[in-house]
Amino acid sequence: MSTITTLEELFIEQLQDLHSAETQLINALPVMAKAAHAPALKAGFEEHLEQTKEHAVRLEQILEELGEKVTGKKCKAMEGLIKEGKGTISEKASPEVKDVALIAAAQCVEHHEIAGYGCARTYAKILGHTEAAKTLHTTLDEEAATDKKLTIIAEKLNLLPQEEAALKN
Repeated sequence: MSTITTLEELFIEQLQDLHSAETQLINALPVMAKAAHAPALKAGFEEHLEQTKEHAVRLEQILEELGEKVTGKKCKAMEGLIKEGKGTISEKASPEVKDVALIAAAQCVEHHEIAGYGCARTYAKILGHTEAAKTLHTTLDEEAATDKKLTIIAEKLNLLPQEEAALKN
């Protein structure tokens, strides 16, 4: 285990962690899309898969420009979030309820990424990595937009009448 002694080292580790997270998500999103019932949710997961691939490429470019390797430790947080998402997929529930649960799992992932990209962008600014900060800000905006799209889809899902009544109470 290495010791981090500078903000630059923390920044590099954060970028590598985000890359690990994005790589894991690239493998998980097709499974989530397949498990989704609502067409809008399936499409949202498929769209975010393409975006996630771009996020990974951006991180690779930043790390390459900094002269750093792409790989680091596996992102344990993303590993856990994906494991929870897989648990959601295997739950016995109506398709509508499962979709809502998938959205909740996906939003947990998005919130983790938003926090990670927000920190990395701030570190880049402080360290004077202006272009990296701009790139990370773009990705941060895209992650936040995905989170908002998931909320909109959740609000529009057609639940069974008894479930709608329960949500209103």
